[in-house]
Amino acid sequence: MADLLQRAWYRKTHPLGLLLAPLGWLVCALVWLRRRAYAHGLLQEERAPVPVLVVGNISVGGTGKTPLVIWLVDYLHRQGWQPGIVIRGYGGKARHWPQQVRHDSDPATVGDEAVLLARRTGCPVAAGPDRLAAARALVAYRQCDIVVSDDGLQHYRLARDVEFAVIDGTRRVGNGRCLPAGPLREPPGRLGEVDMVVAYGQPARGEFAMTYRPEPIRRIRDDNITRAPPPHRGVRVHGVAGIGDPGRFFHMLSHLGFRVVPHAFPDHHAFVPGDLRFAPELPVIMTEKDAVKCRHFAGDDMWYLPVTAEPSPLLAKRLSLLMEDLRRG
Repeated sequence: MADLLQRAWYRKTHPLGLLLAPLGWLVCALVWLRRRAYAHGLLQEERAPVPVLVVGNISVGGTGKTPLVIWLVDYLHRQGWQPGIVIRGYGGKARHWPQQVRHDSDPATVGDEAVLLARRTGCPVAAGPDRLAAARALVAYRQCDIVVSDDGLQHYRLARDVEFAVIDGTRRVGNGRCLPAGPLREPPGRLGEVDMVVAYGQPARGEFAMTYRPEPIRRIRDDNITRAPPPHRGVRVHGVAGIGDPGRFFHMLSHLGFRVVPHAFPDHHAFVPGDLRFAPELPVIMTEKDAVKCRHFAGDDMWYLPVTAEPSPLLAKRLSLLMEDLRRG
C-alpha cells in the first residue's frame, strides 16, 4: 500500500491520486484555515524565552531536515550563540514529556533522530510532542540563548523568528496535493511564506541549494575506524536504510563505489538483530539514524555512513542578516 501511495503522490495523473483528490482539497482547506487562525490571532501562538528557528518541510518523508539542523547549530555556535534543539521524539515511548536527551539516551524512549542530534552536535536536546513545553524546559535546565526546532514547521503554537523549509530538489512537491491524495502537509503556497527554502539537489529560482558530503564510514559498535579496516570501494555490501527515501542512501553508497545489495525498511523502523541477518554474509552499511538503534547488538562488520550538509554560501549570508536583526531585537 505504501508503494502504491508513493507512485500516486509523485504522478499527477495516477488514478489513485485523482480518486483521493477531494479529500486532499479538504485537508488543504482545513490546514489553510488553521494557518490563518494563528495569523489573525484567533488561535494564540506563544513565545519561548529565547529566539526560535524552525526547520521543517511541507511534505511527508525525508527531505534532509536533520543534516540541515546539524549544520545550523554548528553555524550558530561559530557566531557566538548557545543553541539548543527541540524535536518531536517520533517513535519514542517515554511516559512523560518533554525528555532531556543525551548522546547515550535510549532511542526507544526518546526517538532515533533526537539521539542522533545529541550525538552529532553536543547541544542540549529536548524531545516532546509539545514543542513549546520542550523549548521552555530546555531553557530552564540548560544554558541556551536560541532554540532550533527540528520538524516544527506546522507546530504553529510555538512562535518562531526564522523559518526554513527543506524540499527534495528532485521530487519537489509531487503531484501538488495534500494528504492523502498527495505528499503535502500544507498547500504548496506555504513555501512562499517562509524565510528560506532549502533544496536538497537542484534548487528552483529563489531557493538555496544544499548537498551532502559523505564522511568516512564508522563502525556502529564503537565508532572506531582504526581497529579494523572498513569496507572499501568495489566491495559488495548490504545497504540498510529505514528513512523516508531509502533510494537516496543506496544511490550515495553506489556513487562511493560500493556494490550495494539494498534493504529498505520503513521510516523510523525499530530494528532487532534478526533484521540484519542477510545472506550472503557481507559488510553492512546503514544510515547514521538507523545506527543509533543498533549499537547494542551490532556486529564487528556493521558500519554507518555519516553525512554533512553543505548549504550554498548564499544561505549563510542570508542567515547572517537575519541573525543580526535578532540580536538587535
